[in-house]
This record gives sequence, C-alpha cells and structure tokens, in this order.
Amino acid sequence: MLLQLTTWQEVEAYLRTSTGIILPIGSTEQHGPNGLIGTDAICPEIIAQGVSKEIGAMVAPTIAVGMAQHHMAFTGTITLRPSTLIAYINDVVNSLARHGFDRFYFLNGHGGNIATVTASFSELYAEASLGTQSSNRPAIRCRLANWFEGPTVKALAKELYGDSEGSHATPSEVSLSYYARPDAVKTAAMSPKVAPKGIFTDADDYRRRFPDGRIGSDPSLSSVAHGERLYTAGVADVIKDYQAFLTA
Repeated sequence: MLLQLTTWQEVEAYLRTSTGIILPIGSTEQHGPNGLIGTDAICPEIIAQGVSKEIGAMVAPTIAVGMAQHHMAFTGTITLRPSTLIAYINDVVNSLARHGFDRFYFLNGHGGNIATVTASFSELYAEASLGTQSSNRPAIRCRLANWFEGPTVKALAKELYGDSEGSHATPSEVSLSYYARPDAVKTAAMSPKVAPKGIFTDADDYRRRFPDGRIGSDPSLSSVAHGERLYTAGVADVIKDYQAFLTA
C-alpha cells in the first residue's frame, strides 16, 4: 500500500493490522556519466514498492532529497543541511506517530544520509527520554536499512561486478535505477574504465579528485537485466529484515 494512493479510512483500517511503515529515503545527486541524478531515491523506492506488493506493507512517500553537500560541484545536485533533514524526518515520524504508527523502517539509498538519519533517531528518542514529545505520540522504534547492504544484494553485486562495483555511481545502483526507469537508460564513455578510489573533503575537492563523479566503479556494466535481478534480491532482503524489525 502506498500512503499517497490510499484514503484516510484505508490507513485507519491498515493500522488495525499493522503499525509499521516503510519510508524510502535517498538523494538527488550526480551519479557519474550514465547514472541518473535520482538514482539514490529511485532504488529504495522501487524496492519498497516491491515489498508492499509482496506482503502488503504501508510505504510512505519517498524522501528524495538528502544530505549531498559533497556532490554540490556537479550540476543538478540538491542538498539539505543535516539540521534540515533531521527536522524533516522528525516531523514526518511525529506526524505518522500521531495516527498510531510506531515502527518506522527507513529504507535508504544514499550513504551520505546515514549519519544524519541516525542523528534524527537520537533526537526522537531524546524527546521521549526527556518527556518533551507530544502526549499523543506512542512509544516508537526506528530502523535505518541500506538496500545495497542486504546480504543477497551484496553477494549478487560481487558476482556481477567484482572489483568494478566501487562505492559511488556503482553498476548495481545504476542497474536497479534502469530497471525502475527503462525509459531513462543512458550510455556514456568511461575513462578510465574503472574509476580511481580515494577520499575527499568538500565538494570542490571531490570534483578535483573524481572529475566524472565516479569512485572506484565502472557503471558501463549496468543493464536493465541486472537491475531486475538486483530488484528481486533487494525485495527478498528487505522483507526478511522488515518483518524481523516489526517483531523485535
């Protein structure tokens, strides 16, 4: 069930059977020469929708803009300050908790979100510990899960791409985005074929070190067919993890 495609009566009926909800979260940022700027939001969104189709889980609207300041030297990237993203997440959770949701499963597609989303959970728990949360908010539990770290997905990415997977603009995430949006598949030359690896500081340093946006990856290996396999693996991983979360 997609929250935005239900009525309020349907949400009330859902809450009589489950108080869990999946919240896809990603980013709007560059993904190399052939990767879609929306990759990090598209990937968790399609997996969450697949989980919903399989087990009837409620899925919230995707949080498509994240903490991407380190990509700001590439045209088209949009970022939120960490404080803005924390406030946004807290408002979303508190809004849904007001209605009776109490298990919040954030399905993440962007590594740069991890620290900020985790901090937002700490803020939410602090409200409970300090007694400052709304009196009509139930006790809540939050979990952050990265779709690309699911065991089946990781094994498949290793099988398909080996050392060419890299850490940004990876062929696995590009493939999954292509499966979700086959109308938007791109082609581009990669030079070098496998991008260099390394560390960076701010956005300008990132652009100097990794001028085409990739880190350690060869997304020319991406395909819709690979994306379909990664989708199936991702849905299976998330179903298992989400169901365990609901009963923990």
